[in-house]
Amino acid sequence: IEALKKLKLASADSATDSVESCLDCLLKALAHNNANASEKVQEMGVLSLLPTLLAPQSSCTPKVANIIAEVAKNEFMRSPCVEAGLIPPLVQLLHSKDQEVLLQTGRALGNICYDSHEGRSAVDQAGGAQIVAGHIKSLSQNTDPDNGKLLTVFCGMLMNYSNENDSLQAQLINMGVIPTLVKLLGLHSDNTALTEMCLIAFGNLAELESSKEQFASTNIAEELVRLFQKQAEHEKKEMIFEVLAPLAENDVIKLQLVEAGLVECLLDVVTHTVNGDRDEDVAQLKTASDLMVLLLLGDESMQKLFDAGKGSVFERVLSWVPSHNHQLQLAGALAIANFARNDGNCIQMVESGIVQKLLELLDRHVEEGNVTVQHAALSALRNLAIPVVNKAKMLSAGVSDTVLKFLPSEMPPVQFKLLGTLRMLIDTQADAADQLGTNSKLVERLVEWCEAKDHAGVMGESNRLLSALIRHSKSKDVVKTVIQGAGVKHLVVMAMSEHMIMQNEALVALGLIAGLDLVGAEKDFVGAGLVQVLHKLLSDERTAPEIKYNSMILICAVMGSEPLHKEVQGLAFIDVVSKLRSHENKTVSHQASLTEQRLTAQS
Repeated sequence: IEALKKLKLASADSATDSVESCLDCLLKALAHNNANASEKVQEMGVLSLLPTLLAPQSSCTPKVANIIAEVAKNEFMRSPCVEAGLIPPLVQLLHSKDQEVLLQTGRALGNICYDSHEGRSAVDQAGGAQIVAGHIKSLSQNTDPDNGKLLTVFCGMLMNYSNENDSLQAQLINMGVIPTLVKLLGLHSDNTALTEMCLIAFGNLAELESSKEQFASTNIAEELVRLFQKQAEHEKKEMIFEVLAPLAENDVIKLQLVEAGLVECLLDVVTHTVNGDRDEDVAQLKTASDLMVLLLLGDESMQKLFDAGKGSVFERVLSWVPSHNHQLQLAGALAIANFARNDGNCIQMVESGIVQKLLELLDRHVEEGNVTVQHAALSALRNLAIPVVNKAKMLSAGVSDTVLKFLPSEMPPVQFKLLGTLRMLIDTQADAADQLGTNSKLVERLVEWCEAKDHAGVMGESNRLLSALIRHSKSKDVVKTVIQGAGVKHLVVMAMSEHMIMQNEALVALGLIAGLDLVGAEKDFVGAGLVQVLHKLLSDERTAPEIKYNSMILICAVMGSEPLHKEVQGLAFIDVVSKLRSHENKTVSHQASLTEQRLTAQS
């Protein structure tokens, strides 16, 4: 308090010596109890004296800047520092040539910006970030230890300035900070504090989409992989992982990371942590295997690692599926799903016997019930079932039987993938569609899921599978099973879907029901308002040509039923159909003529 009183008097007289001793005393007090001393500074109105003491030529300046840096460690002091007008003179000091002045000024500005909107705005208005970015650029080549300290402070200042603030991060990106920081990482990789600061800055900036292109134009991939290989400590590896994850979302950087040897590093981490039971082993195993899967989401990086099915990485990842570790099983199944993104890979993988491994994995999880593993393994099977040549092979391997074991699941993600897998498997496979379509337990569950209004994906897939069972089997027994299971009304609703592909699938299935068992379906058709739905589809100008065509086919198909025939007459279908005779689509206009003849003949 004495020092603060003296300081007030001395600064009025500009007596440098007494000011210096007051500042020394104040720095001691701050070192002893920062919060307490800072409160006193605030109470006695000393902050407003400091701008005049920040003169570039004054010998007191580094100490004054140091005091500001110390008091700004307290959250309650940051806004008062801004209000006292400290930012403009501090920013002016960034033009100084004195290393100590620059160091303390960088600290002061960085601390005032920490988590403070007012601090950041004031530094932004004074143009502080541009000057600091310029310093970092010009100092980056110099590997002198003192210089490293200054660089660390300046990087920290920019980090505090832009943390969690998209517009200020974008400003730094536009200033070209990214290439400079990547250079720093390469040249100063032995400076732990500076390296950590760069990593935290990368982690912040990499969250912004606009940063990815700039990162991709640097050698960040090589630098991060090189740094990763040098690390022994868990915390350091985690820091690098936190930068790698957002960067690896970019496909160009994915390929750069693969080419820089990241995959080998990740496989090493997996090998060293798979049997560990410490928390950090579990965390590293998860991060490394998740990142591996992320790298496989890029088409080029995935194909490079697949390497025509001969890749050592591909083979290592396959060996994760039979593992006893759930995290590795999950990553292995997800990796297979990612490798299975084109027909060539899928065909090769099915030939190599991967399906059996996935089925064994699913069998282990019927009872254990790890939902994420179930979901991943079903995703892989669904993708593998897309090429036509794989379907019969997978069916004879017993895929549908294993998948059906998950029918009781109450988990929508598992339900969704289960439905998708079965739908892919029966596409063009009449026998399989017949076998599954006459499985009343399956049909009952599908009808139940067709009403899952909370889960649009499950609802849509159930409808599509119900329709697919009929379309691919063309079997009267399947139609009977669907009628008995009360599935017809759902197909009528599906005909009004907003997705044209689903409308079409529904209309074709309804046409087959009408053709194979009109008597059995009559009551359901009337109850679900089928004729009204068809009238709506034909009257609406926005309806696609193929939907109109299939709707007319269906009208002709239901004319054999008396109650449905009556409904058709009651809705004056002839007027709607005769208008379609002049439709620009030839198939539609031709079908309109045939349908009109049929309606006229039967009226």
